[in-house]
Amino acid sequence: MFTPSRDEARQFLAMAWAKHRAAAPLTGLEQMAAGIILRHPEYHAIIERPERHLDRDFPPEAGAVNPFLHLSLHLAIAEQIAIDQPPGIRAHFERLRAAKGDEHAALHAVQECLSEVIWHAQRHGTPPDAAIYLACLERQE
Repeated sequence: MFTPSRDEARQFLAMAWAKHRAAAPLTGLEQMAAGIILRHPEYHAIIERPERHLDRDFPPEAGAVNPFLHLSLHLAIAEQIAIDQPPGIRAHFERLRAAKGDEHAALHAVQECLSEVIWHAQRHGTPPDAAIYLACLERQE
């Protein structure tokens, strides 16, 4: 399993966006990341100035949204849906998309569940629990 550091993950997003803007060839994962970044114009100024923002903290207690975390969660979800892992996530996503009538809103609902699962795993020192994830998705539908 590939587990990039915070800096590596942030650099990947910035590089994928820079390559996209330069119309340079992109890998499949870079294409996916660039597509996600395209949907978030509110983060473009940050992603386009990595020298100013790669080391920056975005403390939630200060009301800051961490754009790198947000985009990374989107990327993780896109990969999960593409391979239907955990099994059933793709069907849950399709139902959410139909119910919400908006793909991006459905992705944000999935992101809430993924965030909950990560929080739970960190709090209890356990691996992420697919059952908790899927149960959360059911509640979102």
